[in-house]
Amino acid sequence: MQYDRTLYPEIEPYETGMLDVGEGHSLYYERAGTPDAKPAVFLHGGPGGGMSPSHRRQWDPALYDVLLFDQRGCGKSLPFAEIENNDTWRIVEDIERLREMCGHEKWQVFGGSWGATLALAYAQKYPERTSELVLRGVFLARQQERKWLYSYGASEIMAEQWDQFTGLIPEGERDDFVKAYYTRLTSDDEATRLAAAKEWSLWEGTVATLLPNEGLLEEFADPSKAVPFARICAKFFLEDFFLEESQLVLNAGKLKGIPGIIVQGRHDICTPPGAAWALKKAWPEADLRIVHDAGHSAGEPGIIDGLVRATDELAGKSP
Repeated sequence: MQYDRTLYPEIEPYETGMLDVGEGHSLYYERAGTPDAKPAVFLHGGPGGGMSPSHRRQWDPALYDVLLFDQRGCGKSLPFAEIENNDTWRIVEDIERLREMCGHEKWQVFGGSWGATLALAYAQKYPERTSELVLRGVFLARQQERKWLYSYGASEIMAEQWDQFTGLIPEGERDDFVKAYYTRLTSDDEATRLAAAKEWSLWEGTVATLLPNEGLLEEFADPSKAVPFARICAKFFLEDFFLEESQLVLNAGKLKGIPGIIVQGRHDICTPPGAAWALKKAWPEADLRIVHDAGHSAGEPGIIDGLVRATDELAGKSP
């Protein structure tokens, strides 16, 4: 398939800094684009992921003023890989603090995967502060999605990789892989923590792309990224993402009047399209755009095309 939209050229942030949000946490943030242009905030995936330079390139820098930040415990935020005082609703309040810091009345909220979960939680709590939503690879944090990824579902598609992921856990603990991994990721033994972080992260990296991506898997195996990703991600899964079951679907009525574009890979093994469709049914105003030759990753050509088209359209830019 031929794609018309690619990432914008890389630009350096015009401002960087740390924001103390209390409880021992400080967030690293960047602002890129044109000051006082259309405001937007980028919410990275995970939980436990972080920013990368390519994330700044999803908006036309002449038309947008974008705030990007590393969530609690992630990337350059401090303390590194911290799981205490780190949950969904604290991060939602961090987003609101960052909006106030920037002085925006409202902004476009953009998130993929776990970032889409956060975007929905924020927009449902602060609809008056959300001008639009751009979502990729919708994850609604329901039990069926947890089971798909860590019990039965993705295991049948990525069978060899599932055997590698489960092989770290003794037979007697295999009734709950999330709990078993969390126990190891919080172990006092560094070697145990690192081994668990590597396998957790490699499993997530494996299901993230339609085609194998060795570069991405190498990145996921890097301890500086694997450790915060695995520790924080496992905790959030263990705690059901600090959400009531189906909360984000049941509260979708709070999004009424907010324009939204959902970009969803048809062959997304990590967050299958059923979640995006459930959200679309609960939020009819959303424009669901299925990319038929893509999986989950924001780096796949069809997903890039869809996301850049979305930000261009919402800025009033003609194709």
